[in-house]
Amino acid sequence: MKVIIHDLKSEQFQTLFPNLNKETHIISDNGKIKSCIGCFGCWIKTPGTCVIKDGYEHTGAILSQADKVIIISQCIYGGYSPFIKNIFDRSISYVLPFFNTINGETHHQPRYHNKYQLSVYFYGESISSQEKLTAEGLVKANSINFNITQYDVSFYDSLNQLAKEVIL
Repeated sequence: MKVIIHDLKSEQFQTLFPNLNKETHIISDNGKIKSCIGCFGCWIKTPGTCVIKDGYEHTGAILSQADKVIIISQCIYGGYSPFIKNIFDRSISYVLPFFNTINGETHHQPRYHNKYQLSVYFYGESISSQEKLTAEGLVKANSINFNITQYDVSFYDSLNQLAKEVIL
């Protein structure tokens, strides 16, 4: 299954990508997402499922069924937009609360056996070279933590450029 996580307004997304496969699972901002409260409930009380019931509680389980995840995010100071960051926070149930050391870094152990490919498309005017380096490092760290097999990162000056070059 392909999963697309994006921070675009619904009408922007539909205009830019009108011909999506109906089997693609889309995670977008419906205005109701709550922030992770760090309660560890998704690890202890309801393993694999966030205890916050706002429509995003199954994000970790959705990722467990993905073979390809596409993220479209505004690049903000070399990181994801607030909505995309919140999705990553709320997806912590995708991994276990136990740790492994990988290349001298501490990362979570996987909960699920599947591995997916990740493509991250950052957009924004005048993204600096330092912001690009920071974003690439962030995606690399997320990929290690989420046990992702392969990832790529691309940068676009505008949404129109992104839509022309990215075929979802």
